Amino acid sequence: MNEPKFQKRTVFLIVYLVFAILPIYWMVNMSFKTNEEILSSFSLLPQHFTWANYGKIFTDESWYSGYINSLIYVAINMVVTLAVALPAAYAFSRYSFIGDKHLFFWLLTNRMTPPAVFLLPFFQLYTTLGLMDTHLAVAMAHLVFSVPLAVWILEGFMSGIPREIDETAYIDGYSFPRFFLTLFVPLIKAGIGVAAFFCFMFSWVELLLARTLTSVNAKPIVATMTRTVSASGMDWATLAAAGTLTIVPGAIVIWFVRHYIAKGFAMGRV
Repeated sequence: MNEPKFQKRTVFLIVYLVFAILPIYWMVNMSFKTNEEILSSFSLLPQHFTWANYGKIFTDESWYSGYINSLIYVAINMVVTLAVALPAAYAFSRYSFIGDKHLFFWLLTNRMTPPAVFLLPFFQLYTTLGLMDTHLAVAMAHLVFSVPLAVWILEGFMSGIPREIDETAYIDGYSFPRFFLTLFVPLIKAGIGVAAFFCFMFSWVELLLARTLTSVNAKPIVATMTRTVSASGMDWATLAAAGTLTIVPGAIVIWFVRHYIAKGFAMGRV
């Protein structure tokens, strides 16, 4: 009786896996082809294998600088987000104050708002302050969306930690900074991993703010990838190679926090 169910489940998982991997495989496949081959034939494997598309990205400053710029402002965003969200989430988790529920809801409404809503205020503000086309501009703009998400995730993990741990630490003579950094933070490292992962993913793939607030010095890879049209048409091969390389940082982050993400789903915090 269980064997047909097992077979159906196996078939479903195989079909799902194929549909999930197919777009990625096809992008990698295209990255090793020439534009002429991409436009003229349909093949599961490159007929004229070439590394030229990757060579162009690694040797052309306009391409590889985009990855460097993206990594810089994503790293800044993650560090500042966690530095702000950790104490904020602790306050929401451990204390009750006037308007706490309203403030928490307001934070989440910022996360629900489309980036385009904040585009004009950020543009005018950064132009006035001279922050346009800087890594800090994009990182700080992304805080509007990453901080509420991180606070929401971390607050859930912190609420699962018994308050008795806080009280016992104070009785033992721990100061709050010492207690928070040496005892409390290690207990919620899974939540920190999950929050860092989602902050990274949002900041890494966000296009509108990153493209509008930068032009040359801090232009991210997502903006560079939208400018592959030339007089000869779309450079599909280079775009496929750039897309393949764009997946790599996200895959690395997922590899390091995969256990934390699984734990977050198991605890119902994600």
